[in-house]
Amino acid sequence: MSNFEIVTREDFSEVTYLLEVRHPLMARAARPGQFVIVMLHEAGERIPLTIADFDREAGTITLVVQAVGKTTREMQQACRRGTHLHALVGPMGVPSTTTHAKKVVCVGGGLGVAPIYPQARALKESDAYVIGVIGFRNKDLVFWEEKFKAICDELIICTDDGSAGIKGLVTEGIKQAVARHSDIDEVIAIGPPIMMKGCADTTRPFGIRTMVSLNPLMVDGTGMCGGCRVKIGEEVKFACVDGPDFDGHKVDFDDLMRRLKRFTKEERMALEHWEKGCRLQQQIDATAASPGGGSE
Repeated sequence: MSNFEIVTREDFSEVTYLLEVRHPLMARAARPGQFVIVMLHEAGERIPLTIADFDREAGTITLVVQAVGKTTREMQQACRRGTHLHALVGPMGVPSTTTHAKKVVCVGGGLGVAPIYPQARALKESDAYVIGVIGFRNKDLVFWEEKFKAICDELIICTDDGSAGIKGLVTEGIKQAVARHSDIDEVIAIGPPIMMKGCADTTRPFGIRTMVSLNPLMVDGTGMCGGCRVKIGEEVKFACVDGPDFDGHKVDFDDLMRRLKRFTKEERMALEHWEKGCRLQQQIDATAASPGGGSE
């Protein structure tokens, strides 16, 4: 049996869930901005997940996962407190650099809210003035509000429908922060590519340094497969070994978003095949549990 025990499971919504995994060595080595590669079982897919938090005293790392594909949905079903992951490799990637910035806006959208947290905490520990901007579709999807309030000097919550905080995208939160503070040194944004592109476009006219965390397709996590290559200005970089953090004003987001759609058909087929197997298993279990079920 693997030693990567899940010690905590928490569900934020129907599709978003948190896993706290015991791994003392990784917890001691982890830094904000890094990621891990996870395998649920021996025949499972290798998937990269950003480290959302780490507790060196407890010896755990925290992952926040969105069940959107075959593997993440399978994990949603299988991962419970007391179960184990088959493999957990990391920490990988270049840690986020804690600059000498005195005033920083940390932006997280959707699932990006989780990995922006350790960066905001590290900046606060380095005595920076931290403005948090976190965005969700609606109030029912909001999570970690109190955790952010504890480490941010200001916190702006944005929701698409205005049911919590201000109505609008996280770019509206950035605009509010810029309007209040003329001395912002840096913006750090994590979330869907279209969101990070919007953040970079918002800060470009002000000349504010903007760092983003990229999530291209990734297989081995060592730069050998080439799947995670991204265009940064005139250069080609590999997110797994050169990133995942890059200058948002130089990222070719259109190329990134095209590459993310490259295996859409295969991903859909894998999910449909898995869901069909789940339905078949449910029918078998229901038949076996019914009176007179099973064979003589």
